[in-house]
Amino acid sequence: MAHYASTQRSLPATPEGIAEYLVEMAGKYAVATIQRRLIAMSKAHKALGYDDPAKSELVRATMRGIRRSYGVKQRQATALLRDDLFAVLSKLSNRPKDIRDRALLLLGFTTAMRRSELANLDFDDLEFVTKGLLVHLRQSKTDQEGQGRMIAVPFGRTRHCAVQAIQAWISLADICEGALFRGIDKHGNISNQRISGEAVSTVVKSRIAEAGYDPAHYSGHSLRAGFATSAAQAGASSYKIRQTTGHKSETSLNRYIRDTDLFNDAAITRVL
Repeated sequence: MAHYASTQRSLPATPEGIAEYLVEMAGKYAVATIQRRLIAMSKAHKALGYDDPAKSELVRATMRGIRRSYGVKQRQATALLRDDLFAVLSKLSNRPKDIRDRALLLLGFTTAMRRSELANLDFDDLEFVTKGLLVHLRQSKTDQEGQGRMIAVPFGRTRHCAVQAIQAWISLADICEGALFRGIDKHGNISNQRISGEAVSTVVKSRIAEAGYDPAHYSGHSLRAGFATSAAQAGASSYKIRQTTGHKSETSLNRYIRDTDLFNDAAITRVL
């Protein structure tokens, strides 16, 4: 709405005015950004009791035209799959930064948290139980009211166990309160300041590069996508995957599962 106001426009808007606004943005902003602003305009009109101009055929046709002309496949972070994650972890040693990054990568993968969610975790959000670890996610992108939810992290069946990695990091950093993941300087000194969401992406990219992968297409989101894809490949049900990721529907989850079924029983295998 701030952007709309900056164009010297006000509410209520006419369908013609909205269509003109959309056309002005076409080619300058991503289609997803334009669509998001149109949704904001629609909600603003409804909230103020005005007729919704976004429902008009003129606005719908304008948006269809923009999608046809400028729509491209949404850029997605490459999923960091299980075997690739193991390859990354195998390069880590026992330096303080390695111990922290091992815990961060494994927890990020096993909980499918977003980078900001990982960065905002506190020690008090963790509960170690007989079967592993419970992580209390207090608020997320899809939970703006802060109802929160619990994510279960069982003990791992391989040497790469997220629960043990977190315990090792907590013990090393002597954490008993406050931020879980903290900054470390080049001398290995651990600060009391939490890392940022951007730092999570930096860890993923740098560790990917050290393992011999091209980091260009990876980000903090690669852990979340990697969990969803790897779990689907392993035969986990959509319901169990969504228990971890927090997705409300299969449709929203499917955007995260990277082409997992394309080669499984592909039709061409029945021909050639």
